[in-house]
Amino acid sequence: MSAPGPGPGAATGAGAAKGWWPAHRWLVLRRLSQACFLGLFLLGPLAGIWLVKGNLASSRSLDLLPLSDPYILLQSLFAGHLPYATALIGGAIVLAVYALIGGRMYCSWVCPVNVVTDGAHWLRQRLGISKGWQPSRASRLWLLGTTLAVSAITGTIAWEAVNPVTMLYRGLVFGMGLAWTIVAAVFLFDLVVSRRGWCGHLCPVGAFWGLIGNASLLRVSAAGRERCNNCMDCFAVCPEPQVITPALKGAAGGAGPAILAGDCTNCGRCIDVCSLDVFRFATRFDRRTDDVAGLRGQTWGTTP
Repeated sequence: MSAPGPGPGAATGAGAAKGWWPAHRWLVLRRLSQACFLGLFLLGPLAGIWLVKGNLASSRSLDLLPLSDPYILLQSLFAGHLPYATALIGGAIVLAVYALIGGRMYCSWVCPVNVVTDGAHWLRQRLGISKGWQPSRASRLWLLGTTLAVSAITGTIAWEAVNPVTMLYRGLVFGMGLAWTIVAAVFLFDLVVSRRGWCGHLCPVGAFWGLIGNASLLRVSAAGRERCNNCMDCFAVCPEPQVITPALKGAAGGAGPAILAGDCTNCGRCIDVCSLDVFRFATRFDRRTDDVAGLRGQTWGTTP
């Protein structure tokens, strides 16, 4: 049986059980994080306050710390260009951070296009639009490989010519122009063509960070899975619902409670909407589950 489509019910139910803030905490923190990252990059060109010089592709913070997008560096290498040492150092720093905290956290905590696709998903649910065309999730891996191949053939960093993240940033700094077309196309694709189609099935940036995320330390854990009542609220709000089942339902097969799939974005929405507090952040090595027998009598989902 397929999971029901996401709607306002999940958050409403958790809000009634836990209160508004515990039911929306990680969503609000994600939006603040995305706004802060974008704001730091826009402060310089728009306000002349250069805390960060550059953009999400390559930057220098406080004229000291270099940071570079490893995916762009990889395209550069395929194109036959050897990056400067500072760019390689910056890429290594970013790679190490995301390898620790979860590669696809970039998608849910940093990428500004996530706000666009989440908005499309929210509107899609309220308009009652059906699931629509769902390309294979492997499509983004094929697109990732294609961008590297095109970079090698053309000698350019191919994806940056059409990258919605780059286009959005340039548009906010220099005026949207063509950038509106790219951003609107992503929005409309997710709204009328494919539910969560861009981030979940096509984006090569997400595919790259998903590969990095396979080994990351920080994970969402279904540590309270013994008290799951199969309400399906977590599946309803998760942008990658296929990652939940092994951790939530795999106890009989010896699967631990941590969600280990690289596709998980560590967005925390499953933690927010679960009125029984089944989920929490943990590490990939944490196999502990809550002692339900010793906790009988508690009212789950209430704040102590």
